[in-house]
Amino acid sequence: MKFSTEPDLDELMALISKLPGLGPKSARRIALYLLKNRDNVMQPLSKSLAKVHSKIIRCAICGNIKSNEANCDLAKCFYSSKSYEQICVVENIADMWAMESTNVFKGHYHILGGTLSALNGSNPEDLLIHSLINRIKKNNVKEVILATSATIEGQTTAHYINDSIKDLGIKVTKLAHGLPVGGEIEYLDDGTLFSAFKYRNSLLSE
Repeated sequence: MKFSTEPDLDELMALISKLPGLGPKSARRIALYLLKNRDNVMQPLSKSLAKVHSKIIRCAICGNIKSNEANCDLAKCFYSSKSYEQICVVENIADMWAMESTNVFKGHYHILGGTLSALNGSNPEDLLIHSLINRIKKNNVKEVILATSATIEGQTTAHYINDSIKDLGIKVTKLAHGLPVGGEIEYLDDGTLFSAFKYRNSLLSE
């Protein structure tokens, strides 16, 4: 639905409406706010978006975001003082940030970049599963913690990964108590997430 007679403004509203949680009406309000605050909001925002677009990329090894001019930082693929005996597998970067805020995990992370979903056409090749297997083989990893959400897609992804690495001779665990069915990691409070991580269970192959 078009709200204006200006194609450029319509395009802006259409793009804003694609953001999570926003619809056409919210997009219209945001676009009008940006127009009203050209110098102190719109211009800085456009510059920041351009910088992020040109400089921030996803690490092809662990899935973390990083500058295209630097080595991977937070997840620390290779160069790190962190223990490399554990890898915590999460769906997205927001999940990793949620884990980091609890300080319950001190090892390495692996961000898949989503979940397996036939409905959305997401296949194993679309996720960093092959990279995870390479990291396990290349390093002295003793445990892989599958911290995927308790959704159908999250659990399907966890089982697929477990089947893919079950012959590598490592311990595979998953989050347990405190993780509600259908719950997504990034929306859990710190206490619930801490409990889910601390009391994780071994994931046995069926």
